[in-house]
Amino acid sequence: MCACARPSPPHLAKVCLGGRGAPWPPPPQPGGAAEARRGAGGGGAGVARRSGVARRAMPAARGAARRCALPGPLLPGPPPPLLLMVLLMLPAAGAEGKARSCGEVRQAYSAKGFSLASVPYQEIAGEHLRICPQEYTCCTSEMEDKLSQQSKLEFENLVEETSHFVRTTFVSRHKKFDEFFRELLENAERSLNDMFVRTYGMLYMQNSEVFQDLFTELKRYYTGGNVNLEEMLNDFWARLLERMFQLINPQYHFSEDYLECVSKYTDQLKPFGDVPRKLKVQVTRAFIAARTFVQGLTVGREVANRVSKVSPTPGCIRALMKMLYCPYCRGLPTVKPCNNYCLNVMKGCLANQADLDTEWNLFIDAMLLVAERLEGPFNIESVMDPIDVKISEAIMNMQENSMQVSAKIFQGCGQPKPAPALRSSRSVAENFNTRFRPYNPEERPTTAAGTSLDRLRTIWRTMQHGVTDIKEKLKLSKKFWSTLPYTICKDERVTAGPSVEEDCWNGHTKARYLPEIMNDGLTNQINNPEVDVDITRPDTFIRQQIMALRVMTNKLKNAYNGNDVNFQDTSDETSGSGSGSGCTDDICPTEFDFITTEAPPVDSDRREVEASATQPGWSLQTLLVIFISLILQRQWR
Repeated sequence: MCACARPSPPHLAKVCLGGRGAPWPPPPQPGGAAEARRGAGGGGAGVARRSGVARRAMPAARGAARRCALPGPLLPGPPPPLLLMVLLMLPAAGAEGKARSCGEVRQAYSAKGFSLASVPYQEIAGEHLRICPQEYTCCTSEMEDKLSQQSKLEFENLVEETSHFVRTTFVSRHKKFDEFFRELLENAERSLNDMFVRTYGMLYMQNSEVFQDLFTELKRYYTGGNVNLEEMLNDFWARLLERMFQLINPQYHFSEDYLECVSKYTDQLKPFGDVPRKLKVQVTRAFIAARTFVQGLTVGREVANRVSKVSPTPGCIRALMKMLYCPYCRGLPTVKPCNNYCLNVMKGCLANQADLDTEWNLFIDAMLLVAERLEGPFNIESVMDPIDVKISEAIMNMQENSMQVSAKIFQGCGQPKPAPALRSSRSVAENFNTRFRPYNPEERPTTAAGTSLDRLRTIWRTMQHGVTDIKEKLKLSKKFWSTLPYTICKDERVTAGPSVEEDCWNGHTKARYLPEIMNDGLTNQINNPEVDVDITRPDTFIRQQIMALRVMTNKLKNAYNGNDVNFQDTSDETSGSGSGSGCTDDICPTEFDFITTEAPPVDSDRREVEASATQPGWSLQTLLVIFISLILQRQWR
């Protein structure tokens, strides 16, 4: 080995003169001493020979020295330690310096529908990235922007797709129930009209607007009109009493004021028996439950539709991009996010939606309560189907008690003036019986209206199954908004799944995700490691939906108790007043017993004074009249 290839102590230093690095002076050769002696004996000839050899050797030595100084292949021999370290590091440095291919990223990026014009073939420096790690990357700034918008779009679609079950539950059931209730009202009105035409003939046709107005108001109430059911039903029976009173007393002429006085005796005299009270309880409870249930389906549909259309914040969009597409930029397009990583991102992005959950669950519970009313004895079908029979029964009660009712009204409102053309007409009973005949239930129409009612009964049986079905669907929708992040992160299109904890994207590389999972709701996101959430600014749009649910829940609870919150008497909250009656058939007290004695004639000049004194009301004078009437009643008995 050439001695100058490595440093040597001064006393060992040698000059490289040999062509292959042979040391100088060369080692002694065999026969060298004899040659020396011969040279010494030879005198100048020996010196001349040595001088020539030296001259010939000098150029070769200088060339060898130059060759030793220039870099060249190392000759065999043990390398020094420092040189060994350099040799070991060279292959690694060469591998790191060689950029990785972006072929997989290009393929995945193209599959999303993007152009490959800006996609590099090999990794480039990542100092330009604003969201993903600024290391060697396959993403340009343009790619990062496009993938960020793509992550926003996919997130919005995921939320809407995941909430599809809840939205369709409310949309489809609302349509079915609404169509049934409307058809039920139409057929009930048609059935009553057909039956009353057959039973009462022209008398009904001449007064049919009373019944038409009843159904018009019931329809208006169901469709959301400002109708007080109790007042509307009271008005119907009062108008029916006015018409019936004129029919059973055709020999008298009645002024508008006199008929108004007659109508005030509807509750006191109970000319229609107990039918109005029972029907009021049934109709109000049935219609309040039906209308409120359909309104609840409407509110649930609207809230679900609105809340499922999310508008992610800038902080959420950054987190979504980092979770869904930063693996692309790192050259790992097939690596999916870790499940817990996804949960923290979704809980941060859907923090306000999770706050909807409490009021949503209360709303679902109230819907389930009212659904029970649709299955119970006050369901709307059991009320509306026989309403024609019940009203006819009331008319028959009026017919049977016509004499007593007339006498009592004459006593309270005064003796009416005789009609000029009928002063010597037939008796009241005879005149009434020629116009009315008892209703035979077997005569109930079996034509188009009857057939349609039979069809409605079949539909109602189907709807009863529908009530059971929607109750199950409603139960499944409880806690929907708080569990939405878990539902999304279970989607195999989104994450690697709960069972994969190591080979998944954790936001920086392919490894386990270590941070803890946040709790639900806005305030719990204060330390969310993935999404910047401002917990001091709740989403006003979500708060509006929470308020809408709260109002609807209150209406549903009132409907379950038979009260319509729209007409609740706020001046006396403990009275339970409203358009629904909370009493049952057994416990609702009767206001007056029907007086069957015939009252003596009263002078018609006194009728206005006596009518004003006997008008029903809850004043002190009215209570006094009631008290006196009860005393007189006992004396008459």
